[in-house]
Amino acid sequence: MKPAAFEYHKPAQTDDALRLLTELGDDAKLLAGGQSLVPLMNFRLARPAFLVDLNGLAELRYMRTEGGQLRIGAMTRQRQVERSADTANGWPLLTEAIRYIGHVQIRNRGTIGGSLAHADPSAELPAVMAALDAELVIRSASGERTVGANDFFVSAYTTELAADELLAEIRVPATAPRSGSAFQEVSMRHGDFALVGVAAVVTLDDGGLIREARLAFTGAGEAPIRPRKAEGSLTGQRPEERIFQEASLLASEDLDPSTDIHATAEYRRKVAAVIARRALVQAAARAQEVRA
Repeated sequence: MKPAAFEYHKPAQTDDALRLLTELGDDAKLLAGGQSLVPLMNFRLARPAFLVDLNGLAELRYMRTEGGQLRIGAMTRQRQVERSADTANGWPLLTEAIRYIGHVQIRNRGTIGGSLAHADPSAELPAVMAALDAELVIRSASGERTVGANDFFVSAYTTELAADELLAEIRVPATAPRSGSAFQEVSMRHGDFALVGVAAVVTLDDGGLIREARLAFTGAGEAPIRPRKAEGSLTGQRPEERIFQEASLLASEDLDPSTDIHATAEYRRKVAAVIARRALVQAAARAQEVRA
């Protein structure tokens, strides 16, 4: 298959890319890793009149820690983050979840920002960023703004990004002391899209009780879902499997999965409860291993 005709642009600077987006408007698409957009174009499910290739923007390829935050340029390859020792030590949930994304060849090309901006309902990174309370830095020719990950994803393949904006940076807060995390996913085969997945973070207080718990689901609705009632039910509780089981069942009530050729909504909801319990148990165990 071949894509429909389009006009190609490859800016060398971010400001040039932003100028193009302002000029070209809704008929332009941004190309990052291309792991999602190129197949859509080849099948003519996406037919942009203009393609703006961001791969020349070296200034958006970086990873650094600043003020306790992990800052990731939007054009940073997923494989680079996966192989980073700093990320594995400070933000292990991100490292763990990235390994579920496709195969190594996909992660070699795919970008962190591209996956987030694409906002696939079954993608791993949106749920992880929601669980980590990350902030996304958005730029346009007129300025810059920051949006929390829990507000950035609107619905399936739809985000807060306007036509003249691009995602420039992801800022992930430092992990709180005595915290553990885990990621669980169910798919038909390794590398397939997730039927459902969950990211969990558990933080303990000095007495060993749960100070905070976070859950974020993928494949359970049109955007990542944070079950706030279930999270709140864990606060002040002793980290025991019975408590996690109850919270996971409560969390499943907030989900809105769909039925398709791969699984029914009922199956996805039941599996979500099972893997949420597993992730919470694993995250709590890891938190208990961390010295205050």
